This record gives sequence, structure tokens and C-alpha cells, in this order.
Amino acid sequence: MDAVVDSQQESMKAVVATDYGPPEQYAVAEVSVPRPGPGQMQVRIAAASVNPADVRLPGGEFRYVVDAEFPYIPGVDFAGTVTEIGDGVSAYAVGDEVFGTAVPRVLRAMAGTRPSVGTGAMAEYAVVEADTPLIAHRPDGLAAPAAAALATAGQAALAISKAADVQPGERVLVVGATGGVGTALLPLLAAAKAQVIATATETDTDVVVGLGATAVIGYQEAGYPADVDVAINVVLPGDGLAGLAAALRPGGRLVTITFPITTPELIRRDDVELRFILDMDGELASMRDVGEAGARGELRATIARRYSLDEGPQACADFLREHTLGKRVVVL
Repeated sequence: MDAVVDSQQESMKAVVATDYGPPEQYAVAEVSVPRPGPGQMQVRIAAASVNPADVRLPGGEFRYVVDAEFPYIPGVDFAGTVTEIGDGVSAYAVGDEVFGTAVPRVLRAMAGTRPSVGTGAMAEYAVVEADTPLIAHRPDGLAAPAAAALATAGQAALAISKAADVQPGERVLVVGATGGVGTALLPLLAAAKAQVIATATETDTDVVVGLGATAVIGYQEAGYPADVDVAINVVLPGDGLAGLAAALRPGGRLVTITFPITTPELIRRDDVELRFILDMDGELASMRDVGEAGARGELRATIARRYSLDEGPQACADFLREHTLGKRVVVL
């Protein structure tokens, strides 16, 4: 095993949940520094962004599927510097700048054939798997906070864009345009020369238009346009898309990323294409693709607010309680 560079201490600061409950119960505490095993690497975290799993898993939402392990450290998306590598790791070296997505280890079975799992990124150090398409070297042209903000959101946006196969001039309705995925997706659709209709609040209209929307509407289904070519959902539950599907023309395409998996019976239409995207193996878009697109400026990170590690519990609470335009990022 390669020598440890700057993580000789035995303990570190981390955001921690000690039992099931809301993020207001999280605290910043001293915990043991995780060490990498075979095929793993330790990363000194520079930035981590807030995701739904950071509040839903310790909040008890998935207890019917899997039990959370406590103390639980939130943080799925990260950027940082490799400080130690385990046996068998050849693609990375100490000192490399990396970023990506690493879900909690208890979700390993749901994380694809080459699982990207980790110990939680809202901490000074985390250990992640090295051989996965959802972790990559961070390009020089992509800052650490932006990389953390774009990891899950940018990868989903690239996968959606590829699956939607939008053609110039097509009318595309995006529901959930102001979140992390939506704000990353809008510039991609604009670059494809689509006519993008985005749902947003009046307060967020200028930002959404600046990201590429050609029209902005409210969230009510009654306000959805008719006969759109593509409808993209990144926020509504998969069993609540009948109203969105009704906006499609016959032969149109409904692209969604949320559970439960949408079926023709649920949307009451059999004359449109359904495309459910869960790209845990990076087949549509890898983290390397995200890094390259971010460095080129094709993917843009919209960061609503930056927090210190000591403010990590507040970042999680704000994510759950407040409307978020883009991503909330914890910067160390």
C-alpha cells in the first residue's frame, strides 16, 4: 500500500447522524479517519454537494428496503485529492485530483455492476472505490465546488440528453428545471437547438432563461402546453406522470429518472415512448464525460449557496426545507 501523505491523524471532522431523524439532528463530530482497502482510495475532500440520499436514508425513508448504518456521514457527490491508495489500484496515484459519485455502502446492491460506494463525503476524508465509471480525474478547467455540484446532476443531465435524442426545433417540456439536474440539463437542450419550455417559479425565471429555456411556465399541470415532442421529468414521482404524458404528441417521448418506474398503464397512454434512465454503470455518460463537458463549459454548475463543513447540517436542512435553485455545496 502506498504511503499516507497528509492523513496521519486518527480522527477527523465530519457531519454525522447518530440515529434516524431529520437533518436538524445532524451534528459535526470527531470520527475515525477511514482507511482504504483493496481496490479503494482515500480522498481528502475539498467539496461535497447535497443530494436527496443525504436526508432520505438517515431520515428513514428507505427502511423498508435497507437499514442505515450509524453513525451515518452524508455526502454522495465529492471532489478532492487522493491521499492514500489500497492494493490493486493502478488508475490513480496519491496527489491526483478526483471527483464523482459514491453512494452509501448499504446501497451497494443498487449501485450497478461496478458499484460506486463510499464512506460519506461531508467529512475531511472519505474512502471510495477506485474502479468505477462514476469516479474520474478532475480536469484542471473544472473547479472542485463545480465538480462536486455536477457529479450526480451532470451525469444525469448528460444521460438524459443522450436518451432523449432531441432534434433541432423540437419542443421539449422540462419539469424540475430549477434543481441540480434541471439546471445542468437546460444548456444541453439549448445547444441541441430545442425549444425548451421549463417549469419554474417567477423568482427563478431569469436564471432559467439564462440557462437556455425559451419559455417558462408554472408547476400546475393545467398550464402544460400541448403536443410537445419530448417531456422530461426529473422531480415528480414516477407514478404521477399522467398529466405530463398528456402534454405529448402521439409518438412523443417521455424521459424520466424518478421512482417508481413509470409504465404505460400509469400514464394511460400507449402511443408514446417511455424512457426510464438510471445510469449507475455510466453506459450513457461516465464521470469522465462529465468532467470533460464541464471543463469545456457545456455543463454548467449552478450553485445556490456554499457552506463550510461546520455548516454541513444546515446545508442538509436547507436542502430539505427550502426551495433550491441548483445545488448546495459544502466546501472544506
